[in-house]
Amino acid sequence: MDVWRRGSAVNCASTLLRIQASLRRVSVPEAPMISVSLKCPHCKKSLMDPGKKLEESASVSVRLTYAGKNAPLYMSSRYGSYSLESGLSVPIGKIAGFRCPHCNADLKSTRKCEICAAQMVAFDLKDGGQVQICSRRGCKKHLLEFQDPDRELQAFYRSFVKAIK
Repeated sequence: MDVWRRGSAVNCASTLLRIQASLRRVSVPEAPMISVSLKCPHCKKSLMDPGKKLEESASVSVRLTYAGKNAPLYMSSRYGSYSLESGLSVPIGKIAGFRCPHCNADLKSTRKCEICAAQMVAFDLKDGGQVQICSRRGCKKHLLEFQDPDRELQAFYRSFVKAIK
């Protein structure tokens, strides 16, 4: 009986290894990412920069501040993407400031990150609602919030439908 169990375990293990190897060869296409259009929650001006593209879409442009210095920060407008470009280096784990390039308002939210307790940074969606990201470099926390879900979710859904066409 012990021999049978040991033999079955070996057969199961080799079967699992074959399954894992075949799964590594399977290519799963990525879900399309929605490109969001953001504006400053203070002056309401667009933060989109069509002249600076990241991932083939207009980037979100803000002023990044850290250690008494500031520089432009370009972030991907694809919701869920972490692609960005800036001339100012912020070390992993450090908290940066974000300002509107038009009115220079601080974009800090009143909300704290649920993961690392840093201040969240808020951007308004063009068609209503808000996107918030964590201000700590390396933290991946972000969220999407709607005040008028019926209208704003409908606009967000239309953006998604455009993305998959």
